Amino acid sequence: MGSHGSYFKERDKKKNIQFPYNQYLAHFCLGVIYTRTDLADDATETEIYQVQELQEEYETPNQKVGEREVTTVKNLKSITSVIKDFDFFVAEKWKIANDKQGSGNTANIGATLSIDDLRNENGIFSQLGEEWFDEYWINHGSATMVKDGKPTKITTLKDFLEFKGRTDLWDKIVKRLTLKKDAE
Repeated sequence: MGSHGSYFKERDKKKNIQFPYNQYLAHFCLGVIYTRTDLADDATETEIYQVQELQEEYETPNQKVGEREVTTVKNLKSITSVIKDFDFFVAEKWKIANDKQGSGNTANIGATLSIDDLRNENGIFSQLGEEWFDEYWINHGSATMVKDGKPTKITTLKDFLEFKGRTDLWDKIVKRLTLKKDAE
């Protein structure tokens, strides 16, 4: 979903982006939902082909990958896809955003985890609006509040609204769907 770092916070600069963030009319995500094709559990039975035309100059023909031989072919007429059942969607970033980072080691904005919520643009900010999304993510991890007598970094939308004195908006926070794996 993109970073909540420099270009997101300093919206008139164009670090890591073609134009400054504030010059875009909207910010969209193109999503692809797909099913992984079931391959044999034993990957050692899959064959590896190197297309001669694409072979790097320094490579030697018929190399090995682990115990498997690499077969060099002049051209490749087809290849079995590892994914199927494509479903594409386009949504404004703020409508499918989550209040959690996309990963633990980068400053990326996370998206809702529910496929239905992605398709229906039903992220945690979708009833609050883009302004709350922007302010939350601009301040994510740097705003601090005192909770139980201790300074605490604000990393949830509920805490952020409390910090802003807007607990009246808690009912507009779209509740996350629990994934079946999480519920078990």
